[in-house]
Amino acid sequence: MRHVIALDVGGTGMKAALVGADRTLLHEARRPTGREHGPEAVVAAILDFAAELRAIGERRFGEPAAAAGIGVPGLLDHDRGVAVFAANLGWRDVPLRALLSERLGGVPVALGHDVRTGGLAEGRLGAGRGADRFLFVSVGTGIAGAIGIEGRLEPGAHGDSGEIGHIVVRRGGARCPCGQSGCLETLASAAAVGRAWAAAGGGPGADAADCAKAVESGDPRAAAVWREATGALADGLVTALTLLDPELLIIGGGLAEAGETLLTPLRAAVEERITFQKLPRVVPAALGDAAGCLGAGLLAWDLIATPSPHPEQSSASPSPPSPHARSAQSTEVSG
Repeated sequence: MRHVIALDVGGTGMKAALVGADRTLLHEARRPTGREHGPEAVVAAILDFAAELRAIGERRFGEPAAAAGIGVPGLLDHDRGVAVFAANLGWRDVPLRALLSERLGGVPVALGHDVRTGGLAEGRLGAGRGADRFLFVSVGTGIAGAIGIEGRLEPGAHGDSGEIGHIVVRRGGARCPCGQSGCLETLASAAAVGRAWAAAGGGPGADAADCAKAVESGDPRAAAVWREATGALADGLVTALTLLDPELLIIGGGLAEAGETLLTPLRAAVEERITFQKLPRVVPAALGDAAGCLGAGLLAWDLIATPSPHPEQSSASPSPPSPHARSAQSTEVSG
């Protein structure tokens, strides 16, 4: 069975899949990123994970993967296939496309930004289907966006579009790893919410999910933390809306798992802040944490079909299959 390898590398964990030609997920697995061991260890973990997926594919489907797609955080050089910088992972100038292709026996590899790969999947298969212009924003360990225009994703002139997490919303605020102070990411990411809630009374080890639960239970301290985060997020989103004028705003990432606990106050905060701008529909992402792998798989299949220096720009499929279709016989999720 012809298939590709898909890898979604996040700040704390990696998700991977074997994706069939009909875009079904034939096998799924997870691993920790291991960033606490340093950037070289992270790269080694990615290559080892990919090699495991290749071996599984050969064993189960009788042939190696035809291509691979990988989504990673940070800044990329698409032309050279280099992961230029990622604050969450600590790496700089990693020739990831070449390293991964070599480890996988020379197959073609598509390198994409992790959030834009998720946005690609949402645009083709999920909440963005049918929208000419949308903005997908992932609020997780960090914050970043993907700009959807007429069935494609816009990577920008240098592949750096969508870095909404580094819009300064509180000048003079906390220092961000990017070098600025008061970036949106330092205030409204899931990591930032977790830190704020731990300091406000959630206790050591508290995270954003704990804060959301405390908000739902009526804890005023949690409500204050949540209000500050959603207000900062709304400030950043209004800047993006003013520039891009999307018809649809899709919110994904770990913080979006709070559902209406996040979306209801966020919609209200955005509406309070706009003046002449048109208010877009604000909806949750539809694919959950499968979006990154689905998007990486789409990049890989696109690379085989229509090689491009910027595979994220590929057009949307007119009639995509169900994103949740899986092979009952061969799907496996590793912890």
